[in-house]
Amino acid sequence: MPESDDAIDLLLAEHGLRKTHAAREVLRWLRRHQNRDWAHGELLEALRDSGGIELDRVTLYRLLDRLTQVGLLVCHVDAERVRHYRAVSDAVESHPRFECQACHRNFELTSGATQLEQAARSALKALESVGHHGLSVNLSVRGVCADCSPGAPAGRR
Repeated sequence: MPESDDAIDLLLAEHGLRKTHAAREVLRWLRRHQNRDWAHGELLEALRDSGGIELDRVTLYRLLDRLTQVGLLVCHVDAERVRHYRAVSDAVESHPRFECQACHRNFELTSGATQLEQAARSALKALESVGHHGLSVNLSVRGVCADCSPGAPAGRR
C-alpha cells in the first residue's frame, strides 16, 4: 500500500529535511521500489515515465545526496564508480552487498545475513559507547563470487 503524504512528511521532518514535492515523490518512489537499486539516470527516467515528477539532473543528485546523508537511503558505488541508491527499510540496519570482480554482478548478501546483521549491530553499539550515534552500516565486499570461483561446477559459471 502506498505511503500517505503524512507518513512521508513525518519521515522527512524526523530527519530534518524540508517537505518539498520533489523530496516526497523521490522518497515515496524509492520506498515503493525497495526491491532494487537505482542509478541516478535510471531513477530520473523512471520518475519521468511514471508521470510522478519532472526533475533536472542536478536537483535529483542533490536530493539523493541529502536523503543518503540523513540515513533514509543507502548508496553503494559499483566497480565502474556508478552510485546506486535504495531506500532504507524500517527494519534493516545494515545492507551487506557483494560485488564480483570477475563477472561484475552486484547483489545483496543473503547467505550469512544473520551474522552480518549482528556484526553491524555490534559496530553501531561500539560507536554509541564512545558517544557517536550511527544510523546504519553500509557493508560492501568485493571479491569473486561462488559462480566465478575456480573449481566451481560448470553449471555455476
